[in-house]
Order: sequence, then structure tokens, then C-alpha cells
Amino acid sequence: MRFFITFKLKIPIMNFNKPFTMEEKLFRIIDEGDAGKRDRRTFLKKLALLTGSTAAAMTILPVLNDETVTAAEKKQKVIQILEEMTTYPVETGEMKAFMARPSKGKKFPAVIVIHENRGLVPHIQEVTRRMAREGFLSLAPDALSPVGGTPADVANAGELFAKLDNKQTVKNFVAAVQYLKTHPLSNGKVGCTGFCWGGAMTNQVAVNSPDLDAAVPYYGRQPEPEEVAKIKAPLLAHYAENDERINAGIEKFEEALKKNNKEYQIFTYPGTGHAFNNDSNPQRYNEAAAKLAWSRTVEFFREKLK
Repeated sequence: MRFFITFKLKIPIMNFNKPFTMEEKLFRIIDEGDAGKRDRRTFLKKLALLTGSTAAAMTILPVLNDETVTAAEKKQKVIQILEEMTTYPVETGEMKAFMARPSKGKKFPAVIVIHENRGLVPHIQEVTRRMAREGFLSLAPDALSPVGGTPADVANAGELFAKLDNKQTVKNFVAAVQYLKTHPLSNGKVGCTGFCWGGAMTNQVAVNSPDLDAAVPYYGRQPEPEEVAKIKAPLLAHYAENDERINAGIEKFEEALKKNNKEYQIFTYPGTGHAFNNDSNPQRYNEAAAKLAWSRTVEFFREKLK
């Protein structure tokens, strides 16, 4: 019983200067299985060799084979997070924001999460939590702060967005970069990601903040070609295949990125429509594409914000 408690709650730290412990070997087998490197028969054979017999392997298999939780998610469960509503200073006063971070640790790479055109809704707060569980200090500003904040009923949120001054709104998000750069829990590296309206705003933060360290816009309207020269941050852009209005700007955007020797990657996900990452919208959500884009996003941030 002690073995199972340790396995479920404690994540081993790999030390390649000494032999792997049984737990470490077990996690390696799980990881390779999840990554598709082994078929089921090979997986069971390896597990039997590790545990001493096929019977022992079959005993622990139900623990490993929980179809609702992948091995990566099992590891992720140990990362507890803290969350709060907070504010940060901007030119015109204060911006409201939702913040989440790992409960343990002193310094974290930071990521700004920018919402869609409905404001700081529960879905975006959950995305911010997910980013925190990946090990980031995550901040989701409420763009509607200058007009009272995101309302409980977002049916008429469009009217509030129409009241925002676009240039000031960009400045308010750029201010989030500086806020996180100097935050006592930040390692000084800041990335930005956003969805739909927030994807377009992520591109504008990249254009207007030379201190940004990485940008990941999801299906967002591109900046004007002449603005691309100002981008300093490496960029990873996600697009849906069936998103004619947004995709119309990709070609010129990529031309400008190449012309200005910018570091970038662009991915288009087959069979998807706009907002494919939004799992609170079953009509738009595409699970396979969303998970792939998310894994690429997290890997990109880990590389660029370390």
C-alpha cells in the first residue's frame, strides 16, 4: 500500500547521475506509453519485468490505466495552485486581473492570458489556472476594467468593448508585461497568449512591448505588415483551418515576419473552426487540436521563459 500512496502523490526528481529508482522507471514507462512509443503488449511486458511478474503488473494496471486521467495529468495533480483577484497599475488607474500560480516555489516564469471578446469569463480563469499548473505565474487582465469590469451577464459585453479606447487598451496590456517583469514572484521573463480578440491583442502586445519574451496568439487578427518590424519576441501562432476572415491575413503576416528575420512558427489545425480551444463551447471545441496546440504553447513558453 505504501508504494501506491507514494506513486500517486510523489513525483520523483530524475537524477541521471545515479540508477533510476523503481518509481522513476515506472514514470518513464508511463510517459513512453502515453507518447505512443510502445504498444499495449510491449507496455505490459515492460511493466511485468519492472514489478516482477505479470500478476503484479495486472494488479497495478488499474491505477495506471485510469482512462479519465493521463499520466501527464497524474503528475500535474501534485502542482497545487493559489489564485486571487488582483489589480495592477496602468496609465489611467488600475486594471483588474485574475492571478494564479503554483503554491510552492519562489520565482516563476510569467504568462499573460488575454480573454476573448466576452471579457474575463470563467473559462479564461480556468485557462489561467491551467497555465499555473504548468508552473507559470499567470495573469489574466480584465480589458473591461475601465468600464466597470466584465459583467456577470456577458450577453451585452460587445457594447462595453465598443466603449474602450483601442490605443489605451493596448497600453493597459503592455503595462501587464512591466508589472510581471518586476513582480516578486516572477523570474523576470514574461510571455503572452490570447484567444480570438485576445489573440489579436497578443499580437499588439508583441508589437508594442520590446520587453516581451514570447508571444502565442490563438486565431487572432494579425498586426499590419509595417508593424511587424517592431516585434522582438519569438512568436508561435495557432490558426483554425476553417476561419476565413482571420486566415486572410496570414500570408502577408508571414511575409513580413520573414522579411524582418523574426523568429516564428505558424500552425494551422485541420478540420477546426475559430475558437477551437474553447472547451466551454461544444460547437466550436476540438479536443485533439486544442490539446496539441496547448502542448506546443507550454513547451514554447518553457523554452523561451526559462
